[in-house]
Amino acid sequence: MSDIEIRDDRAGGRLEALAGDEVVGHIEYFVLDAPERALVPVHTLVEPEHEGQGIAGALARELYAIAARGGVKVAPLCPYVVKWAARHPEEAPEAGPELLQAAKDWLTAHPDRF
Repeated sequence: MSDIEIRDDRAGGRLEALAGDEVVGHIEYFVLDAPERALVPVHTLVEPEHEGQGIAGALARELYAIAARGGVKVAPLCPYVVKWAARHPEEAPEAGPELLQAAKDWLTAHPDRF
């Protein structure tokens, strides 16, 4: 995985893993503004030929790092990120139930976004 670069495409709502110019994995997310600002990952995908190389974990780790640097929380709805966060509680502070519910409500109100 040493040749992988991770890029945050905030406008596109994607955190991308690149091998050269090729996107080999990504996390799709949105930014929630209320009840507090949070990054909300919805879906993680790694291209089949790149699975098993730690790319999804690197993406999840970087998403939490970006949130920490920005002083915001992560409210994970993506099943992979939820599992990753449970295995790495020192890097992935838990989001409260109100924040998770607000993220779910936003997603329900924007069905065409993902």
